[in-house]
Amino acid sequence: MSRRTVSRTYPIDRIRTEFPILGTTMRGKPLAYLDSGATSLKPQVVVDAELHYLTRISANIHRGVYQLSEEATVRFDEARDSVRQFINAGDEGEVIFTKNATESSNIIAFGWGRKFLKTGDEIITTELEHHANLVPWQQVAAATGAKLLFVPLDPVGRVSPDAVESVVTERTRVMAVTGMSNVTGYMPPLRDIAAIARRAGAVFVVDGAQLVSHHPVDVQSLGCDFLTFSAHKMCGPTGVGALYGRRDLLEAMDPLLYGGDMIVRVGKESATFKGVPDKFESGTPNISGVIGFGAAVRYLQGIGMEAIAGHEQELLAHAVRRVGEVPGVAIYGPVTEQGVAGGVSEPGGILSFNLGDLHPHDVGAVLDGEGVAVRTGFHCAQPMMQFLGVPGTVRASFYLYNTFEEIDRLVDALNKTLEVFS
Repeated sequence: MSRRTVSRTYPIDRIRTEFPILGTTMRGKPLAYLDSGATSLKPQVVVDAELHYLTRISANIHRGVYQLSEEATVRFDEARDSVRQFINAGDEGEVIFTKNATESSNIIAFGWGRKFLKTGDEIITTELEHHANLVPWQQVAAATGAKLLFVPLDPVGRVSPDAVESVVTERTRVMAVTGMSNVTGYMPPLRDIAAIARRAGAVFVVDGAQLVSHHPVDVQSLGCDFLTFSAHKMCGPTGVGALYGRRDLLEAMDPLLYGGDMIVRVGKESATFKGVPDKFESGTPNISGVIGFGAAVRYLQGIGMEAIAGHEQELLAHAVRRVGEVPGVAIYGPVTEQGVAGGVSEPGGILSFNLGDLHPHDVGAVLDGEGVAVRTGFHCAQPMMQFLGVPGTVRASFYLYNTFEEIDRLVDALNKTLEVFS
């Protein structure tokens, strides 16, 4: 089958040449990388952006009056504006650079939740959540006396507005929901949930680690109060992420970390802090990573997030059909060939499945030998595994550089797995 998708204008051949690692092998086989849900591959333009800083600038930001420091500061600030534009934040102060989406979630939970929640207040979330959007709220609930409530899922793991409404009370203060499940690719109706949160007077937090990487996101249109995401899932470096927050909420919050570069004045007994975003970015940041992050979002914008999402939908439809043909396969979540093609559900480019009664790790080990990289296990989402009634799954996740042939290789490797364990 050709590398080209149904959309003949999608430049898949050019895109693949821009990711150096796609020319390498794994276990002596051409690499079929189907684990972008864990971390994405990096295009050369991102590598070059980081390398230029490290070899040509390498100075700290916001502190020096010499040329190299000024150039580093300019590139750092340009990256912030690139991220702001990417999600359509209102101003640059609403974009905080963090270590990753997990740190972003903790800043919200401890900076806002610990400060403003009290005994009897309610935090609403779902069983879909990655641990990073659940465990911080568990800790805040334990510390403040707030209650953690879960929206009931339908039998295939979907969230309906009516189900959300059924949990909301006059004590609801926070709704924390994934934008896209990292297990099934399911995308909850975020705009409907945002409207419910507004009517309840609750803060709406969206874990966008999977969503922002693969779909267009406009925070103003979406109506979320906070959004978290990581550079490494969207063609950028590891060790850097972002927190979007409404300016008024950020200004009311306390910093999670204190130290250099976030203060106005320090005396022997007290200190005063800068405004946003600086008060949340103490110490020397991951400067090269942030610069690479800016290059990554500009790269994605050059291709177009609508085009990327469309490409992934075609890959997913092909994967659902082909993987579904393998004897004994069980596919999880609201993802069916009809759903992908006919709009019955809104899945992202993730397919979770199991192969008969084989342990996911055993399946992954055979796939590894065939040069096919997938994720196996509980995907940092154990409540979702409990909902599905399995200890873990095999997860194939797709991105802008994947092809139909790689999915076909996955299917061939699954059939070989059956032969190995027969």
